[in-house]
Amino acid sequence: MFSTFTFLISIYYLMFDYSVFIEWEIFSLNGSMVIMTFIFDWMSLIFMSFVMYISSLVIYYSNDYMYNESNINRFIILVLMFIFSMVLLIISPNLISILLGWDGLGLVSYCLVIYYQNVKSYNAGMLTALSNRIGDVCILISIAWMLNFGSWNYINYYYFIFDSFEMSIITMLIIIASMTSSAQIPFSSWLPAAMAAPTPVSSLVHSSTLVTAGVNLLIRFSPMLMTYSYGWFLLLIGCSTMFMAGLGANLEFDLKKIIALSALSQLGLMMSILSMGDCGLAFFHLLTHALFKALLFMCAGSMIHNLSDCQDIRFMGSIVNFMPLTSTCFNVSSLSLCGMPFLVGFYSKDLILEVVSLSWINSLIFLLFFLSTGLTASYSFRLFYYSMLVNNNFYSSYYFDDKSYFISFGMIGLLFVAVFGGSFLSWLIFPIPYVIILPWYLKVLTLFVVVLGFYFGYLISDFNYFFGLFSLNFMSFVSFVGSMWFMPFLSTKFISYVPLGFGYSLLKSFDYGWGEMLGGQGLYSFFLYLIDYLQSLCNSNFSIYLLTFIFWMLILFMFFIIY
Repeated sequence: MFSTFTFLISIYYLMFDYSVFIEWEIFSLNGSMVIMTFIFDWMSLIFMSFVMYISSLVIYYSNDYMYNESNINRFIILVLMFIFSMVLLIISPNLISILLGWDGLGLVSYCLVIYYQNVKSYNAGMLTALSNRIGDVCILISIAWMLNFGSWNYINYYYFIFDSFEMSIITMLIIIASMTSSAQIPFSSWLPAAMAAPTPVSSLVHSSTLVTAGVNLLIRFSPMLMTYSYGWFLLLIGCSTMFMAGLGANLEFDLKKIIALSALSQLGLMMSILSMGDCGLAFFHLLTHALFKALLFMCAGSMIHNLSDCQDIRFMGSIVNFMPLTSTCFNVSSLSLCGMPFLVGFYSKDLILEVVSLSWINSLIFLLFFLSTGLTASYSFRLFYYSMLVNNNFYSSYYFDDKSYFISFGMIGLLFVAVFGGSFLSWLIFPIPYVIILPWYLKVLTLFVVVLGFYFGYLISDFNYFFGLFSLNFMSFVSFVGSMWFMPFLSTKFISYVPLGFGYSLLKSFDYGWGEMLGGQGLYSFFLYLIDYLQSLCNSNFSIYLLTFIFWMLILFMFFIIY
């Protein structure tokens, strides 16, 4: 209900180009007022509406998925806190309140990732939290530096952007913060690791909340991004992320990780088109991606739920015979991800590729865009092949239930918007359509690349053709590409190895070495010796008295002899 109400208001605001500010001054510090500000324009309202819609269906879906959970109320409260943090971040034009929402997302995402309490979840949660702390630090430095300008409200700099060194540094810090949240290279390793969370959380996190926070922040800061010419850097990072995630998903066997890598690929696409100056198109793809990605995760969760928590696609097959509704929703969302005409993903993705074909970019970026599109089609077909086409590879004792009310309602609620939402949103956001006139070979190139990607996905799925790829001959290539260019290793062991090794050597030399001898243990030993000595004096005091008497008598006797 709240989502529908917000969506209707956003249409009204969009029609009349209307914005509302609500400000509350908390206190004033050295001439800088700390103001709690909320902005309600069509962009924040429509995004908030989508977050509310997806999260309501995800919570509804959780009633079945988390049925056996003893602490279901705790789980729902955590999800609600997560949604509230995202809403605060969306409607805040003020960096301080943005930091509150950002920290809320980081803290609650840690609690949700470690929800299943095992070592893998703890490691994934720590990696997620620490990666997002880098973004926190960047926003904190930006807040400190913005003290010089008298306001933390980024709207104030839209029409008064002065070419200063300080503002360029702040823009760079905001870009780094956005890269951590949206998992761009070199902060990509946390996104597949966050799959340790329950599937409803994955559906929420990787579609419309945590990973899109960085893109949303950059869309708001886009005038500064264009002013200080950081677009080339972000374009290269976005395209590299998109290509890396596409390659990694083609060699992955974990169902949820494949979908997480596809989310990473789409985030790279959003960052790339945003860096080229088209923030409206990036926002459009942000909304369409949220719809079909949430549906894709819900379908994956339904499969995992029915396969007794098995996530390996090699143990699936012929699921379409047992779960027709889930399979239909899964294929619709997967085709939407590939850019199938007239589904929700087509309207944004095809438009982005045509704008790229029309833009002044070099051959490398052009090649990365279209290669990544082909790889998207490839891993989508590979997923379809393993889960739907091949013979069933699961245990015969599984009981499939495709009629659970809450899961079905959640998926169907998203299925309709994943089919009809794209055209409706494109008419709404772009009332005057893009006119892109290209040669016929560039117009057909997108379709050709997608079909070629489908064929490539079939080849790497069918071991009769491509079994050699997974042999020992290509082990180094497969381990390099399949592990996201060794990024999880570089983000964890490589970074922590030197400080941990240095700390261990200090521990051995100081705490267990000279520190023991000259510190606590040395004093302890000295006092023990002193206490024993004094105790022995007290225990044999008569003999000691006689000895000292004889000793003094000898000294006196020698003294008398000498004199």
